[in-house]
Amino acid sequence: MTTTLTTPPAPVPSLDEPARPSPLRLVRVEIRKMVDTRSGRWLLALIALSSVALMPVMLFAAPRGEQSLAAMVEAAQVGTALLLPVLGILSVTTEWSQRTSLATFTLVPDRHRVAAAKLAAGWALALALTAASVLVAVAGRAAGEVLDRSGGSWELPPGQLGKTLLLALVAVSMGTAFGMLFMNTPLAVVLFFLLPNLWSMVGAMVAKLRTAAAWLDTNSTMTAITEPGVTALEWSRLAVSLTVWLLLPLAAGLARLHHREVK
Repeated sequence: MTTTLTTPPAPVPSLDEPARPSPLRLVRVEIRKMVDTRSGRWLLALIALSSVALMPVMLFAAPRGEQSLAAMVEAAQVGTALLLPVLGILSVTTEWSQRTSLATFTLVPDRHRVAAAKLAAGWALALALTAASVLVAVAGRAAGEVLDRSGGSWELPPGQLGKTLLLALVAVSMGTAFGMLFMNTPLAVVLFFLLPNLWSMVGAMVAKLRTAAAWLDTNSTMTAITEPGVTALEWSRLAVSLTVWLLLPLAAGLARLHHREVK
């Protein structure tokens, strides 16, 4: 009798799909992308310096009675509100200009998850920069007190602080939407600042468009809610203008991001 020895088959390596990165990890990665590039670091530095630079202007140019903490916060937000959209634009367009899109979308094929992480990362940085500008305003008000140049109130209404945070989130979201829509840094930056301002000019010059301009001009609708006693009509105008300049570009940008070929 002969005995046949059989060798057991070699184990087949597991081909299970690796676990997807968590949303929090994706947000951390996107934040790191936004602060690790030279352009990102310079932009963040400019946003911070713009808040600091406006404090001496307030101390030495504004009347003593108007140098309140609320006025200091409003002044510190000027540069932040102007440059936050650029931060949102760069968060998207640098994926294509620096050729990191292939690695990004290979590791995370679901592009909508990447887009959501970019939005959340922009919101996190916007909140951090807004908080930093508020601290700069507090320091400016304290310096005015020490130098005996400020005579305004130290009160900062919670409503103003909430509106300031809201406008910061809106600004970076609009920039992200334009970045997704055009996916080219110079084009997105130019059109972001050109189109709303061009609409404002046309609305001011053409009488028949003034009513529409009041509803679609973000320069006026976003400024209106920073004033005390905001009415329901002003909130409605803000909602309509953001639908045109934020939601529609974001929807179109997500569609383009989903279908764009990665090279």
